[in-house]
Amino acid sequence: MANIKSQEKRNRQNHRAYERNKAVRSELKTRSQNAVEAAEAGDAAQAEAMLAEAQRKYDKAVTKGVMHKSTASRRKSRLTAQVRSLLS
Repeated sequence: MANIKSQEKRNRQNHRAYERNKAVRSELKTRSQNAVEAAEAGDAAQAEAMLAEAQRKYDKAVTKGVMHKSTASRRKSRLTAQVRSLLS
């Protein structure tokens, strides 16, 4: 436990940021999973819409500082390839 007041505050700030980031990461997984499930069901229009939404969320996570841009780019690329292969 911290003895210094500024460190106690920093711990609180870090915890709040951790909780926010955790929620964003969880939503990213959900959006990606929705796109894959729509593709598996064979609904191309729905899958494309879900894919676009997931990509938008990844871009937003990068601008918010939740994840690195290379990580988001890699995940978007892999998700797109997976959805396209399931649809073809």
